[in-house]
Amino acid sequence: METTVKNKQVILRNYVKGIPKESDLMIITASDPVELKVKPGSAAVMVRNLYLSCDPYMGILMREPTPSTLALLDAFIPGKPIAGIGVSQVIDSDDPSFTKGDMIWGIVNWEEFSTINPAAIFKIDVNINVPLSYYTGILGMIGLTAYAGFFEICSPKKGDTVFVSAASGAVGQLVGQFAKLMGCYVVGSAGSKQKVDLLLNKFGYDDAFNYKEEPDLDSALKRCVPKGIDIYFENVGGKMLDAVLLNMKTYGRIAVCGMISQYHLETRDRLQNLPDIIFKKIRMQGFASYDFIDRFPKFLEFVLPYIKEEKLAYVEDIVEGLENGPAALVGLLHGKNVGKQVLKVA
Repeated sequence: METTVKNKQVILRNYVKGIPKESDLMIITASDPVELKVKPGSAAVMVRNLYLSCDPYMGILMREPTPSTLALLDAFIPGKPIAGIGVSQVIDSDDPSFTKGDMIWGIVNWEEFSTINPAAIFKIDVNINVPLSYYTGILGMIGLTAYAGFFEICSPKKGDTVFVSAASGAVGQLVGQFAKLMGCYVVGSAGSKQKVDLLLNKFGYDDAFNYKEEPDLDSALKRCVPKGIDIYFENVGGKMLDAVLLNMKTYGRIAVCGMISQYHLETRDRLQNLPDIIFKKIRMQGFASYDFIDRFPKFLEFVLPYIKEEKLAYVEDIVEGLENGPAALVGLLHGKNVGKQVLKVA
């Protein structure tokens, strides 16, 4: 039986300036073969990676770290594999909580085989009949992000008007559906006709628009939400946020999940309408999913029945082969994906 293997990896060449390019990442085969056993006493777990999650925050971690970005997560290291959420199968374990054959999800390097700290992984209940790839998204940190941002920060009420930017993406598609389940009126923006059609015909949004075809975002919002916005789930930032502030209602709530339009600009957009936060007494809060990790069991109790009853639609964009990882990740940062971007390793 094979005891060592060659390990293919996705490596960051150098810190990135501007929007990452495929050439900023490279595929290598590590020079040292990987032992398919963990050292006794190490408490480590050896896994074969099956699916890897492509997420916008990963572009931030490709840049040279600043005090601001280090408050989020540690930056990737040039010459080393990048990392993110993955779904994996246990090959060997020195932790009694995990045994050979277990399916897990958690933080792993972008490579075929990883040795990981079991404190950073969760065991998958294979009796839940869903695709394993769901644990990179709807049943993992993506789902928790949508749940916590919407319910914990925005405190929705039946009849609220909800606006979601990047609404067809991994998080946005769930937020909109959660809002509909709560009896809210839901509007979304996306970057193509195909994505707008998804919002209206698959995710149940009440209205939607393609922001790339709108010369005036303020006018687009006034057309779609003439009475104003109670809740804004923010994924974009910049000009979209500025227009939304003009259209928020008094005591509106904004959950700031992402600002993808701003991450890779050398000079970020200047906002004109920030005083509206004061005038309208708006509550605006940034957050990350791990701020709410203690809510994860509560989230699963909420979401699993809806998945089983097929009351939640979920769209994935799966790319196969680790060698296609750079194209998948960079394509996500340019909005080329439709739904949750996932990389199938083999």
